[in-house]
Amino acid sequence: MSTAEAVEPALPRKFLRPCILLLLREQPAHGYDLMERLRPLGFVRDDPGRLYRALRALERDRLVRSAWEDSDTGPDRRVYELTRAGMEELHDQAHGIAASSKTLDRFLSRYSEFVALGSSRERARTPS
Repeated sequence: MSTAEAVEPALPRKFLRPCILLLLREQPAHGYDLMERLRPLGFVRDDPGRLYRALRALERDRLVRSAWEDSDTGPDRRVYELTRAGMEELHDQAHGIAASSKTLDRFLSRYSEFVALGSSRERARTPS
C-alpha cells in the first residue's frame, strides 16, 4: 500500500464494545442501524456476526437490554438500548480511550520526526 488512504485504521482491541455503548447512548437502535453507524468510527468491514456476538455479550453483562419491536414494513426486529450500568461502563471506557489517545499522540509525534505521515514519502529511512 503506497498511500495513507489505503490503510485501514488500526483500532484498539475490544474497541467495538465502547463504540456500541456510545451509539446506544445517542439513541436505541437495531443491529442493521448500528452496522451503518459504526462505519464512521472506523469499522469499514461488514461483520454482522461480530456485532451480534458483541450485543449478546453486552446484554449478558447487563450493559444493554433489548426488546422486539413490531415492524409494518418487514420482520420484527430487536431494538437495543443502554442501561444505567452501560452508561457507567461507557464513561469508564471513554476515560481509558482518552489516556490511550495521549500515549498514541506521543508516539506519532516522535515518529513524525522521521517520517511525514500522509505524504508521498511514507517510508522511513533506516540507518545503514
